[in-house]
Amino acid sequence: MRVIRLLFIAFLAVTTISLRAPEPAQAASAAAIEADAHATLNQFFNTVINGRDLANKAEAILVFPSIVKAGIGIGGEYGEGVMHVRGQTSGYYNIIGASVGFQFGVQTRSVIIMFMTPAALAGFRSRAGFKVGVDGSVALITVGVGGEVDTNNVLDPIVGFVFNNKGLMYNLTLEGSKITRFTP
Repeated sequence: MRVIRLLFIAFLAVTTISLRAPEPAQAASAAAIEADAHATLNQFFNTVINGRDLANKAEAILVFPSIVKAGIGIGGEYGEGVMHVRGQTSGYYNIIGASVGFQFGVQTRSVIIMFMTPAALAGFRSRAGFKVGVDGSVALITVGVGGEVDTNNVLDPIVGFVFNNKGLMYNLTLEGSKITRFTP
């Protein structure tokens, strides 16, 4: 009887907390996003030996310093980032995704997406929201032994790097994620 009473109290507590009105989400400031993106790029350049060479070949770089993914059966992810075109800030973007399936836990990761051709960048910019895998494919690049990427063999118009995984989940896909421009 005592176990049933404790389960009932726990159920009431969880129900009460979940029915409370959610706090409105607030975007980070532009300065905070820029600072985090700069730190993420520096980490990338220090980890990937010729990452700077690849970045110099790119038309634009979209940096998401922190994307948080959480799920218990049904999952979601969210992050904010900045696009740099030839070193100049071009806009701020968020990434949102949802998933259903076997998943449990929380994960934080950083994502860098490089647009290697003017056409790929124009295609990205022409859409109100860019859905990875539907509006365009992002080829995830694997960093080789010693942190080296063969920059001469990167032929895909859009390439991405996922790194800094922390947490219980491990997912190296961006499929189904939607990237949308926003104003911080």
